[in-house]
Amino acid sequence: MRQTRRTFLRQTAMAVAASALGSSAPSSASQPKTALISPGCRRSKVKIAKLYLGTPKAHWPTPLLDLKAERQRYEKEFAKMKDEFADVDFVVNELVTSPEQVAQFAERLKDADGILLIHLSMGIGNILREILKFQRPTMLFAAPYSGHEWSWFGRLRNQPEGALFDCILSSDLSQLAVAIRPIRAIHHLREAKILDVTARPQTAYAQEVKERFGTEYKAIDRERVLKIYEKIPDSEAIAEAQRWISGAEKVVEPSRDEIIRSCKLALALQRLLDEEEATVLMVDCYGTMWRQLPAYPCISHCRMNNLGFGGICESDFQSALTHIIFQGLVGRPGFISDPTIDASKNCIILAHCMGTTKMDGPKGKPHRYRLRSIMERQEGAVVQVFMRVGQKVTQAILLGTKEIRYFTGTIVDTPDVDRGCRTKIAVRVDGDIEKLWQNWAGGLHRVTCYGDLTQDLKRFCRFMKLELINEAV
Repeated sequence: MRQTRRTFLRQTAMAVAASALGSSAPSSASQPKTALISPGCRRSKVKIAKLYLGTPKAHWPTPLLDLKAERQRYEKEFAKMKDEFADVDFVVNELVTSPEQVAQFAERLKDADGILLIHLSMGIGNILREILKFQRPTMLFAAPYSGHEWSWFGRLRNQPEGALFDCILSSDLSQLAVAIRPIRAIHHLREAKILDVTARPQTAYAQEVKERFGTEYKAIDRERVLKIYEKIPDSEAIAEAQRWISGAEKVVEPSRDEIIRSCKLALALQRLLDEEEATVLMVDCYGTMWRQLPAYPCISHCRMNNLGFGGICESDFQSALTHIIFQGLVGRPGFISDPTIDASKNCIILAHCMGTTKMDGPKGKPHRYRLRSIMERQEGAVVQVFMRVGQKVTQAILLGTKEIRYFTGTIVDTPDVDRGCRTKIAVRVDGDIEKLWQNWAGGLHRVTCYGDLTQDLKRFCRFMKLELINEAV
């Protein structure tokens, strides 16, 4: 029977009050035990070697340039953007004026996740080539007037010595933070640990992923989840349910008991994630775990994404890896979807019952939502999210370990109809919708992230030697 939100609030408030009579202790399950360094990363900061490249009295930008003062000008900009670099450890921070100087930092360059070069003046060609010998992912930032070297950077990128080299040529100093993105994503993939609640046997893909990206995979059996679930106090589950109900625009189908069980499972899965020091959790919810757990994991997945972890539907390993890449690039979660096409509007409708309210990242403002049932099953509790119309988005999927397919577009509608999954976005495609569906490969799922991440994906794929394919062109 359908209940109103007011009825839900009254019933749940009574339950919370009744539970509180037995304990005055605050909830300890609502926050992860191990703080994230950045969305998607628990273990260590990204190690970046920051090198300023210049030669004294170079003709450009001017023979009068004070290299030390110019370096300090950039350092002030880094200080202004300290939040952007909060998860970065600059293991080297030096001004380099000759190729011979590079040897002084050799060991630290070898240990760095990547290198950020700031081009200050003309005459840095030999210094750059010396740095590239270390074969670390290297991003170079060059503002206008810094020199003429940009004219051969393109050729250098296409040579073996420049295989791990890329550039940003811009007066926009905020792009210094953008330059770190592909290196951060590589680091996040290497340090990620994915848990999979499933009874399926492990496939060779998990080992392939470990060897290619460094990502750890671990299967978790049902019994372990149930043991943790039984240890979660009912009072904490009820309090968590109250937060979701209070925040909802409307509660439509799910019963109070369904929401509480879903929230109790969410707290249990978070505890599991903490015990394993993992960053992503998948559940084989439509396979070996269908009706094998006390509730569906949909609220748990939304909650984990909001916190900066990863909650992944249907044990979709490739979507999990794509989610990690997105978090590494821009600190925002992915929305996994089952798409359908509306060629008359050059649109693709991306739908899934599990939406994420904080699509702008853990510190972002949450989108409005309703608590619904799973459309296909007509049971469970899910978060129907209404994303931001007008938002630029990128859809992508990592296929195997050698290819990323993607396309971009703009959200033009959030259809609220009882067809397809609960959370839906209609995206007007940048490109040709006919080519998109004709080029489609690699299964149904795609992962949506806020923003046009084309350049970020290009740099990431360059460094990881992945083929990047735009499906809509």
